[in-house]
Amino acid sequence: MTKNTMGTKLPRKLEHKMEIVGEQIKLARLRRNLSIAQVAERATCSPLTISRIEKGAPTVAIGIYLRVLYALQLDDDILLIAKEDKLGKSLQDLSLKNRERASKKE
Repeated sequence: MTKNTMGTKLPRKLEHKMEIVGEQIKLARLRRNLSIAQVAERATCSPLTISRIEKGAPTVAIGIYLRVLYALQLDDDILLIAKEDKLGKSLQDLSLKNRERASKKE
C-alpha cells in the first residue's frame, strides 16, 4: 500500500522556496564548520532529519526547524516571517473609516 502524500505535496513555487530555505540552513551550517551529525545532536534530532531540512522536505515539523535554527544561533530569524505584511497593512488602511467632524452647534 502506498503512503498517502496528499497533505505533503506543495505547489511548485512553495517547493522552490523550501529548497531555498534548506540551502540557506545548509550554508549556515557549513559557515560554522559543523557536520550534519553535530547539528543533529545539538537540535536533538536525527542526522536524516537535518538532511531532509537541507533538501527542503515539506514534511519536517516547524518545531524541528526552530531547534535547528537555535543550534545554529539563528533562532531570532524566525521572527522575520510575515514581519512586513504590506498587503495586510494596505487592506487594513482601506478598511479604516474616515472620521468626520460633527457640525458646530452655536
